[in-house]
Amino acid sequence: MKVKVISRSTDVFLRETKQQIHKVFRNYDPDLHPFETAREYTRALNAVKLERVFAKPFLGNLDGHRDSVSCIAKHPKQLSTIVSGAFDGEVRIWDIPRRVCLRQFVAHNGIVRGITYTPKGLKFITVGDDKTVKTWNAAEPQLGEDEEPVNTVLSKTVITAISHHRQKAIFATAGEVVQLWEESRNEPLRTYQWGVDSLHDIAFNMVEANIFAACASDRSIILYDTRDNGPLRKVVMKLRPNKMAWNPMEAFTFTCANEDYNLYTFDTRNLNKPVNVHMDHVAAVTSVEYAPTGKEFVAGSYDKTIRIFECDHGHSRDVYHTKRMQRLTCVHWSLDNKFIISGSDEMNIRIWKARASEKLGPLRPKERNALQYAEALKCKFASHPEIKRIKRHRHVPKHVYNAQRELRTIKEKEKRKEANKRAHSRKGTVPHVPERQKHIIKEVQ
Repeated sequence: MKVKVISRSTDVFLRETKQQIHKVFRNYDPDLHPFETAREYTRALNAVKLERVFAKPFLGNLDGHRDSVSCIAKHPKQLSTIVSGAFDGEVRIWDIPRRVCLRQFVAHNGIVRGITYTPKGLKFITVGDDKTVKTWNAAEPQLGEDEEPVNTVLSKTVITAISHHRQKAIFATAGEVVQLWEESRNEPLRTYQWGVDSLHDIAFNMVEANIFAACASDRSIILYDTRDNGPLRKVVMKLRPNKMAWNPMEAFTFTCANEDYNLYTFDTRNLNKPVNVHMDHVAAVTSVEYAPTGKEFVAGSYDKTIRIFECDHGHSRDVYHTKRMQRLTCVHWSLDNKFIISGSDEMNIRIWKARASEKLGPLRPKERNALQYAEALKCKFASHPEIKRIKRHRHVPKHVYNAQRELRTIKEKEKRKEANKRAHSRKGTVPHVPERQKHIIKEVQ
């Protein structure tokens, strides 16, 4: 004989605490709930308001540098460790959870231009204004031992940036020329040159690891291949790109931070025009880095703000700023996709939440379900005017607000002038140029 019984999990009907009410089982038939949409809209409105109430992204700072922070490098295996370089040649290694400096030493005479870890995180390499490439042990020296580099290489040319291969023991440097090095050799494997007097940034591709790119002073971005003896292609822009970052999930996509206050996302298969133009900054953008998911990136600017962009959106989803923070020199996204680390001119390294209103720490199942439900409601009603207005609203410093208003006036004036020219000229003499093609001069192969 078969007996049918009702079986329910104890998590569904048992109370977690004595103060909680008993679970009431509901019939979700839509005919019985004619006002469900109105209730959900009210819940979505409350959820988006609470998101702005709890938006407190700043977590803490690491202070100790005696000059402006010039560069930061993340440990490839440990979330809690970063290394930073300053304009006075000092290098510091930090423990982020405890917010303490583990080691500090003067690595170069002059500015530390770049720092990178080796793939396993056992060593890190620094370059500076003194034309030296120094390799250091990531582990602390024994008691009584001095901080000495494992290897020192004297370069024939000035070096301004460095990037390490994701797997192999090779790294590339940029300066007067681009050089490809092997860790065990004191002479470069290859030297690349393409009629440029200086290059100021370089980055290896995270997916197609033999490809790397450099930003040059002639306003160009040049692509290289370690398997080839010469550069591959380059794209020349109207103003100089300051920094570039490859998408860690797409081998063919990179984003560059430009002097014209914008960021440009390119597809290497077609460099004639950018895939997207990311606006909102009101001063030169100095640094950019992708999230490990490849869906977002963070940018720092001379306008003293940090902005977070979604890859397929032209405007930022969030902006971070503090009263004391000055011009940004470097920004990084942590490998667990939860934090943003920034370095700036006033000698501080700051730690931010990647999502301003996210609650850190463990969540109870009911709490997690409530947050997921609120997020689903915000997505469902995202296009409603009131919810869109509350979600987009941000307070920015007065100088940023005034600069945004001025830039908006300038763009409106240019559009009006172009429309008047087109209206009073012969047909076809004033062509319409899309925004994505205005900032590119040419592509060279």
